[in-house]
Amino acid sequence: MSRSAHPAGPRHADVLPEGHYSAPPADLNALDPKVWAQTVTRDEDGVVTVGGIPVTRLAEEYGTPAYVLDEADFRSRARAWRTAFGAEADVFYAGKAFLSRAVVRWLDEEGLNVDVCSGGELATALSAGMPADRIAFHGNNKSVDEITRAVEAGVGHIVLDSFQEIVRVAHIAQSLGKRQKVLIRITVGVEAHTHEFIATAHEDQKFGIPLAGGQAAEAVRRALQLDGLELVGIHSHIGSQIFDMSGFEVAAHRVVSLLKAVRDEHGVELPEIDLGGGLGIAYTSDDDPREPHEIAKALTEIVTRECEAAKLRTPRISVEPGRAIVGPTAFTLYEVGTIKPLDGLRTYVSVDGGMSDNIRTALYDAEYSVALVSRTSDAEPMLARVVGKHCESGDIVVKDAFLPADLAPGDLIAVPATGAYCRSMASNYNHVLRPPVVAVDGGEARVIVRRETEEDLLRLDVG
Repeated sequence: MSRSAHPAGPRHADVLPEGHYSAPPADLNALDPKVWAQTVTRDEDGVVTVGGIPVTRLAEEYGTPAYVLDEADFRSRARAWRTAFGAEADVFYAGKAFLSRAVVRWLDEEGLNVDVCSGGELATALSAGMPADRIAFHGNNKSVDEITRAVEAGVGHIVLDSFQEIVRVAHIAQSLGKRQKVLIRITVGVEAHTHEFIATAHEDQKFGIPLAGGQAAEAVRRALQLDGLELVGIHSHIGSQIFDMSGFEVAAHRVVSLLKAVRDEHGVELPEIDLGGGLGIAYTSDDDPREPHEIAKALTEIVTRECEAAKLRTPRISVEPGRAIVGPTAFTLYEVGTIKPLDGLRTYVSVDGGMSDNIRTALYDAEYSVALVSRTSDAEPMLARVVGKHCESGDIVVKDAFLPADLAPGDLIAVPATGAYCRSMASNYNHVLRPPVVAVDGGEARVIVRRETEEDLLRLDVG
């Protein structure tokens, strides 16, 4: 029987056979810089600090659980992407990873654009002062109201995701007396080496217009005929948490083949190509992500080579890193509560959060690291599963990791690389309050998204 077929959920009573898990690390107190934000270190007392602030002080002032975001790290990563691609390309931060007004201001100051995929994300970007012409609007089912607001605001690009949307955006733009710049999102038949739920370029899924069967070519045909649209390019996104560049090579070849067909049929060379995002980060020490300059070099060479072979001018490239910028910059700080040793299996370590602040383990079978951060320990390692406080057996934060055997209630532990998607996908399951996002920089901390309160919950409950 497959794990996913279990009536109580895919991880109900799931146990690891002996030898399935990795050996414990040589030093449980070590912090692998690959998975932790740049300013994270331990002080002379063994307490983990970030931006010069001990996590014990953060827990005292802001409570737990809390997302702790290293602003200097975020800015450094944003700058690295901007520098890697240079002035001849555009870097759009994928707002779905995590968006707040503070983050939008950082992006603006570091010279990045932002892409949004809902009216709420658009409102956040605009309210924080991001120039509308540096915003791209995604989504497979944008409402009439969302499209209208985007066109009225003057967003730089709308990414068209269906034949219906081609007509819908054209009609709205024309009725507003505007000509909207658009890209057509196509699916190129490349399935990235990733979890099937987050692989998005094969045909059997909801995003984009298939290249197969001439559908993408027909979409271009229709977009070029409509007065309300200015078709400027093609968009392709092949998945998420990708380390292997070969998928981008195949995708670029197919996108450029479409650009060549458009030129041959319509006499038009579309000036832009957006290769999406999806570049992976290190959630554990086993992950080996590429640096922005390596990615930029590889993507630029792939597109240039393909265009030269097709005798096309090389279009302006856009990329959409989200996770790759914000993911490594934050960790989630928890307080340990109940500890349950199960002889011969593992020890269950319950924390004061769970799937309401990080659904990714339950949703994607995602893997994370974890460390004791309020002190160091010389105790023997114990195989642990970090779980939350929710009424679900699948409420797992870290499936299997080693923590010190003297771990006790009241200790602080932290899960790194939770900057992307954790706060964005957070919920109020069991009416648990969503944690704050605390930004730290240069010895100072401030709340950029406050903790929810019971009053917030009850204010929405009008019944």
